[in-house]
Amino acid sequence: MTAAEKEAVEAFRRDVVEPSMTKLVMIDFWAEWCGPCKALSPVIEKVAADYADKGVVLAKVDTDKNQFIAAQFQIKSIPTVYAMFQGQLVADLTSARTESQLKGMLDQILKQLPVDSAAAQTEAEIEPLIAMGEQILSEGDAERALSVFDQIAEIAADHPDVVSGRVRALIAAGRLDDADAVLAAVPEDAAKSPEIDRARAALDLARSAPPAADLAPLIAAAEADPENLQARFDLANAQMAAGQRDAAADSLLAIVAKDREWNAGAARAQFLKLLEVVGLEDPWVSGQRRRLSAILFT
Repeated sequence: MTAAEKEAVEAFRRDVVEPSMTKLVMIDFWAEWCGPCKALSPVIEKVAADYADKGVVLAKVDTDKNQFIAAQFQIKSIPTVYAMFQGQLVADLTSARTESQLKGMLDQILKQLPVDSAAAQTEAEIEPLIAMGEQILSEGDAERALSVFDQIAEIAADHPDVVSGRVRALIAAGRLDDADAVLAAVPEDAAKSPEIDRARAALDLARSAPPAADLAPLIAAAEADPENLQARFDLANAQMAAGQRDAAADSLLAIVAKDREWNAGAARAQFLKLLEVVGLEDPWVSGQRRRLSAILFT
């Protein structure tokens, strides 16, 4: 190698390979004369800035000034964008030409690699705190659970699990408007997560349920006329408001068994929403899904 080539290799090792030992490095091969490169550059730079706390670093390689490096990577056209981790190329990101496409690809990569990042450290710190908040909420202490989630929010305000916990704690405390405000403030990129969907379902369910009331008259009305499915539905909503998920599930499944299409499938929809609120990973939910399947497919 010439002296210039040795210098280029040393610079690449220092600026790209060494950082990749702990970070995910996006390598953008570009040139000043390349129009598509200039169009893509702002997208890559924005995503790199957005993902900096996730351990993503951007390295730009001008192929005109670094022809030896470009040749080693067999760059035949630009822009070409690779992802490197621990000195190895782990993905070709060239096909991603929009912010959402590039973020989607990075998300998939980051799930599979032990990238050192501030976000990973934060995740490790708050995971046991989230579990504690969920445990307290499941025990029915809404105010204490809310206090826990509020404290976690000071560390990771936009974390989907934290937002979901705060919203469900507010709902349990009867503060539906405050829960709505928290959901409205969720960033767009987090708003589609399953955790936020769960919180949104919980709010919808709370708004559709009547205030907690004496269940005795509703039970009597439902039992007096088994054909009155609206009475059974009203009872199910009241049972949900009272936190009686088993009884509510029984009431809703009784309606589905009687007439699965009643009120445009309202009972089944409410039942599925109840499962979503409880949490799809909960063993109770798996059992209830089997009960629903037994009704629908027999």
